[in-house]
Amino acid sequence: MIAEFRLPDLGEGLTEAEVVQWLVSPGDEVALNQTLAEVETAKAVVELPSPYEGTVTTLHAEAGETVAVGAPLIAFDVVGEDAPAPAPAADGDAEKPQPNLVGYGAAPSTGGRPARRARRGGGGATITDTAVLEAAPHDARPSTTPDAPVIERPRSTPPVRAHAKRLGVDLVLVAATIGDRVITRHDVDDFAGRSPQPAPTPAAAHDRAEHAGAAVAPGDREVRIPIRGVRKHTAAAMVQSAFTAPHVTVFHTVDVTATMELLSSLRTDRSLAEHRIGPLAVVAKAVCLALGRTPGLNSHWDEAAGEIVQYRYVDLGIAAATERGLMVPNIRDAERMSLTELSAALKTLAETARAGKTSPAELLGGTFSISNIGVFGIDAGTPILPPGQSGILAVGAVRRQPWEHQGEIALRQLMTLSLSFDHRLVDGAEGARFLKDVADVLEEPGRAMLFR
Repeated sequence: MIAEFRLPDLGEGLTEAEVVQWLVSPGDEVALNQTLAEVETAKAVVELPSPYEGTVTTLHAEAGETVAVGAPLIAFDVVGEDAPAPAPAADGDAEKPQPNLVGYGAAPSTGGRPARRARRGGGGATITDTAVLEAAPHDARPSTTPDAPVIERPRSTPPVRAHAKRLGVDLVLVAATIGDRVITRHDVDDFAGRSPQPAPTPAAAHDRAEHAGAAVAPGDREVRIPIRGVRKHTAAAMVQSAFTAPHVTVFHTVDVTATMELLSSLRTDRSLAEHRIGPLAVVAKAVCLALGRTPGLNSHWDEAAGEIVQYRYVDLGIAAATERGLMVPNIRDAERMSLTELSAALKTLAETARAGKTSPAELLGGTFSISNIGVFGIDAGTPILPPGQSGILAVGAVRRQPWEHQGEIALRQLMTLSLSFDHRLVDGAEGARFLKDVADVLEEPGRAMLFR
């Protein structure tokens, strides 16, 4: 029985996704919940698990191709007459609806992976994935005799593949050194230390650009990169925000010497040894406290309803620069968290974003955002509001500079805060009051005890 699997709804407002890579091929036998492919939406890279057990018959899209939600993605010859098939639609439509995989992930590995059925080429030769073979050196490729062993696609996770790509490590070669198990980050690092990779040649750089979908002009004088995925979504969102909400940006330079001294003392506290609390965590805590006193900065302008929606919770967006572009995942109910809990949440958020594992659900919503431009050595900027939010705070670098302190000039640690807000919701006085509240906590952390 042939069953079609259509691209499911991967999140609110997402109408399409790009196939990043297939993890199966026609002829492969797959198990229920086995990961079939990685697809990239406008928000995140998502792994698609199989809703069926059976044999892959057709891939309806190639890697790099964009597929609309509801369009055929892959077909299976499912196992048995009682194969899992959705019931017909209530309206009597002949086509059966496909499983909705929102929030549905592949089951954890039980230590093995279903064997892949070898594909046969001309003359009875056993062949494997062409891209893998082209990446392997000549002596690592299989013989073209019928009895030649089949080289499996290296088994690894998306973060490990990204790490290997950054180091220039060929996972085919790593797999040959570790045997039949999933490749880990440690394996990649170990291989890189044993076998340094040569610097890429211009030809190799050209090949990589073509593989990534970029069009390389003759003479390599320019490169054309398709606008898609996160970059396309971010561009559209920023244009919408910039031309919908009237932005105002105000700046304030803060003496954060007391905060830096507090953080230094916390690092020597053995009970907090597992926590590395940084300035961003203190800023996040100060923002949550200040939003309670200035609710206009934690609001949404609902044009359709003709209403201003004030939130009584803080879903704190943290702008994260990743290899795939800018993302703003959220810390849910941040106002309820302690300083150590915020620090842990920030660490997890950053690691997940860098690994490309941020889920679409983590990118939805958000009531106020922070952009930590200080990590790039930048002092100030004019951040653009995420659509639907009324405020975003850019946090500059901490610098030792001469500053007036207690009537004298002294070297102090300074930070510049840049607040952009929607002037439909927030007037200048409210924006200034919010920024002053955040600054007061950073200048004297003990002031946090005065907030409710």
